[in-house]
Amino acid sequence: MYFDLMQEKGFEQLLFCQDSSTGLRAIIAIHSTVLGPSLGGCRFYPYPDEQAALTDVMRLAEGMTYKSAAAGVDLGGGKAVIVGNPDLIKSEALLRMFARHVDSLGGRYITAEDVGTNCADMDMIRRETPWVMGVSKSMGGGDDPSPFTSLGVLKSMQAAAKFRWGNESLQGKRVVVQGAGKVGKPLVRLLIDAGAVVMVSDTNQRALEVLKQWPCEVVEPDDVLQTACDIFAPCALGGVLTPQVVEGLKCEVICGSANNQLATEDVAELIESRGMLYVPDFIANAGGLMNVAVEIGGYNHELAVEKTEALYDSTLRILQSSADAGISPDAGAHRYAQARLEEVGRISRMRI
Repeated sequence: MYFDLMQEKGFEQLLFCQDSSTGLRAIIAIHSTVLGPSLGGCRFYPYPDEQAALTDVMRLAEGMTYKSAAAGVDLGGGKAVIVGNPDLIKSEALLRMFARHVDSLGGRYITAEDVGTNCADMDMIRRETPWVMGVSKSMGGGDDPSPFTSLGVLKSMQAAAKFRWGNESLQGKRVVVQGAGKVGKPLVRLLIDAGAVVMVSDTNQRALEVLKQWPCEVVEPDDVLQTACDIFAPCALGGVLTPQVVEGLKCEVICGSANNQLATEDVAELIESRGMLYVPDFIANAGGLMNVAVEIGGYNHELAVEKTEALYDSTLRILQSSADAGISPDAGAHRYAQARLEEVGRISRMRI
C-alpha cells in the first residue's frame, strides 16, 4: 500500500516514528532530494487519525519540493508531523526523541518549526541533532522565520497588485486576512503600515485580542469567506479554497501564506474562470524558507531580508509568464519548478 502510494506521488522515503515512553507518534516524509537535502517544518497537531496525518505530511512535503525549486534554492522537499495536542503532550523527552529520528537520517531531512512548534522547540531539538534550522539567535540561528513568511506574502501581494492594477501600492486596498497566527498577525501589521484597509478573522479569540487595539476590522469566522475585498489572504490551515468557497469569494486577488490552499488541483482553473488572480501558495509563502536557507550557510539577517524581498520579482515573473502561456499561475509555477528539478537533476547525475 505505502510503496504504491510513494511511487504514485514520487516520494523517496517515509519514516514512521514511535516511542511509547514519551508518547511520540510522528511521520517524516522526504519527497525529493534532487536539488539538495530535504527541508520542511515539523507540524505538531492533533490529527483525528493516522491517515489524516499521513495525507497532510505528504502534501506538505511535496509542496516544499516545489517551493524550494521555484525559489531557486538548493534544497529538496520534506516535512514532519507529530500526532497529538502540543498543549497536552509536548515535552523535552518527546522532542529529543523526535530529534534522534531526524538525526538517524544523516542530513537527508532538515527540520524547522511549523504549526504547533516554535523556536524554543528547535533549540531543544538541536541538542540531539545538527539537522534543524530556525534555532534562536543565541545559537547562531535566524530565530522564528514567521516574520519573513509575512514579508514574503506582502511582497507577493505587491507584485500581484502591480500585475492586476498596474501599481504595486496597497494604499486603500481592502485586504481580508484569514488567520491571525504566527504569520497572519505580523502580516496584518505590515499591511496596515502599507496603507491597506485590513479586515482579519480567526477562530481563536485570544489571537484577536491584540489586533483589536490596531486600526483593523475584526470579521466573524462565519463571514470571512463572503466579505467583499480586493485581496483575500488565506493564512490559516490548508484546503480552504474549495469549489464552493471560490464560487462565493468576492475578491480580485488571492494571496496568502497557508500551505496547500487549493482543495483540489482543478480549483486553480475555477479561480481563473471567475476572473480572479491567484498567487500560488508555494510562491507567496517562501519567505520563511529563504530565512532558513540563509541559516544553513551561516545566518545573515540582511541577506535573508534581501532574498525574501526578491519574491516580488519572482511572483511578477511567474504571473507574467503564465499569462503569456495562457495557463493559470498555479500551472505556470509548477511548470517552472518542474523544469528546474529536471534540469538540475540531470546535471547532478552527470559525472565529470
